Amino acid sequence: MPGHNSRNSSFGQCFARVGPRMDARGAAAHRQRLVEAAYGDVVEIGAGYGATFPYYPSAVTSVLALEPDPTLRALALAEAIKAPVPITVLDGVAESLPAADESVDVVVSSLVLCSVTDQTAVLAEVHRVLRPGGLLLFYEHVRSAHRVLAAAEDLITPLWGRMAGGCHPNRDTAAGIAAAGLTLQRVDRFGFSALPGNPRVAHIIGAAEKARP
Repeated sequence: MPGHNSRNSSFGQCFARVGPRMDARGAAAHRQRLVEAAYGDVVEIGAGYGATFPYYPSAVTSVLALEPDPTLRALALAEAIKAPVPITVLDGVAESLPAADESVDVVVSSLVLCSVTDQTAVLAEVHRVLRPGGLLLFYEHVRSAHRVLAAAEDLITPLWGRMAGGCHPNRDTAAGIAAAGLTLQRVDRFGFSALPGNPRVAHIIGAAEKARP
């Protein structure tokens, strides 16, 4: 779910239709795995239509969910009411998190880091708000490990980004997370076809920790 502030409402309306189809094909199970380790005070960036909300465990005290698209945010607000943990949904972007330094236990990113305008800036914000020992939990589609497929992703990125809310299919997001000063604890890599007829593209689910003093 793209998480930058240039998203337009037409993309939000499209994703609101397509997202549940992705969930039915396996993305819902991926989101459930994503948040299994969540606890304490959580910020979720690019929360979309609230697809992760039903899966937050009881160890979570609160969730601040940010979603800049008005269509998706309205859907997320409706989902938050039904969620098993307290969730506040706000209009906000990943490049400017409304949280104090070292005030958050966990940041959750579900199909967002592919599409933010400046991934480096977003990850710097994540690092800023996490407490020492805090976690970034991420579920993202990423650049292929196959050279030919990766070259194809490079080729289609400019057009695809205009069509799909700024999505970059060629980002090496795990490397970006590590470069932001977060320690990768685990990265599970797998292929996933999000919609019928779509190729299986590389995805990752994992966790990265902010260093303790």
